[in-house]
Order: sequence, then structure tokens, then C-alpha cells
Amino acid sequence: MTTTFITEHRLKNIKMLILDIDGVLTDGRIYLLPDGNEVKVFNTLDGHGIKMLQRAGVEVAVISGRSSPAAEHRMQQLGVQHYYSGVTNKIAAFKELLKKTHITAEECAYVGDDLPDLPIMNEVGFCAAPPNACEAVLHSAHFITRKGGGEGAVREICDFIIAAQNMDTEPFLA
Repeated sequence: MTTTFITEHRLKNIKMLILDIDGVLTDGRIYLLPDGNEVKVFNTLDGHGIKMLQRAGVEVAVISGRSSPAAEHRMQQLGVQHYYSGVTNKIAAFKELLKKTHITAEECAYVGDDLPDLPIMNEVGFCAAPPNACEAVLHSAHFITRKGGGEGAVREICDFIIAAQNMDTEPFLA
């Protein structure tokens, strides 16, 4: 059985993609301005992947350990309705999210890069990590993306979900 088959099999029934921000949707670096505000860099490919999944009926959620006005603004731009920031216990937020959406853990995919992500990664039907993730996360991931965090890793996973579920990509071309 190939890794591709295993990955596709795990993605067939995914109804929600859950993401971390720092190190997944960004490269993990924080740019601090002299006034104390921070700047985050997001990849437009990731954003388009998120929009494609949403249009196809797959929920997208974010559970982040940090609060950031820049990240909150970006999630609003993308229409991410399930946004948890400043979370100290990610598994508690995850369980609240499942209860709220009536989606099972097995129907969720998760992309994380650091130790606080492991409890969720151990619960979901599919978990992935960018290659810049910490070693423990890389060992727990079902899949490691080719692209790094903030460099299109999320888009890779979005494309895999779309392909595994044979979603029509025609509406995404416009």
C-alpha cells in the first residue's frame, strides 16, 4: 500500500480542516515593529486553497495558541468562521469545536507544527505537518508537506482533500 493511497483514503471523508497559524499559515517568524505591533506574512496560495474548500462545503477552522490582530484580520478576510486564538488548551478548543459543528474527530484534518498541536493530531482522521515542524510532530504526522509553513503547505493539503473527494474544480477557476 502506498503512502499516496493511505493519504487519499484518510482524506475521503474529511468535513473540516483545522489549522494552526504560526508555523503553518505563516513561516513561524514574528516581525515586531518599533511600536510593538507585529506583522505576519500569509501566502495567497494557502488563502485560495481555504476558499476552494469552503466553496466545496468543507469547514475550515483555526486553533492558535497566540492572539494576533493580523491573524484575526486575515481569517476574517478568508471567511473562517471557527477561529480560536490565544488558546492555552488546544484539545479543549477542539472538543468545543466538534460539539459546535457536530463533526466527528475522524472527519477532521489538522495541520500543526509544534508540541501543543500533538493532542489534536492524535485525535483526527488525518494530520499533516510542514517540514519545518518540530521532530515529535513530524513523527506523528500522517503526511509531511513538500512546502514549508507559510509557503503553500496549507494549499497542498487543500488540493489533496479536493482530489481525494473528487470535487469539481471548475468553479475554482474563476
